[in-house]
Amino acid sequence: QVQLVESGGALVQAGGSLKLSCTASGRTFSGYVMAWFRQAPGKEREFVAAIDWSGRSTYYADSVKGRFTDSRDNAKNTVYLQMDNLKPEDTAVYYCAAGSIWPAITVPQYRYWGQGTQVTVSS
Repeated sequence: QVQLVESGGALVQAGGSLKLSCTASGRTFSGYVMAWFRQAPGKEREFVAAIDWSGRSTYYADSVKGRFTDSRDNAKNTVYLQMDNLKPEDTAVYYCAAGSIWPAITVPQYRYWGQGTQVTVSS
């Protein structure tokens, strides 16, 4: 069992930056692929970014490529999402997830989920 807790969500102006964190407890963190998803009101949960077990490989949705950076610190059991040049369309609840498949970009491929953190980007 893995418990995930996200933090760092906030209200920010367009063009600004935020850094989300997701800290894991439970089973060995370094044994999991970690991902970020987001869900806007009335929309399905969508893939944002993923990082492999070591942190050497990452994968991004086209909509965030070049603006978001996924990283992890296995010593701290934490994964991060640095979000730069934020746009109003980035507004959503952001979830981190843990799974065992690489690469994986769909919701069913991730077994453990956090409760989410709200990111709101004003224009």
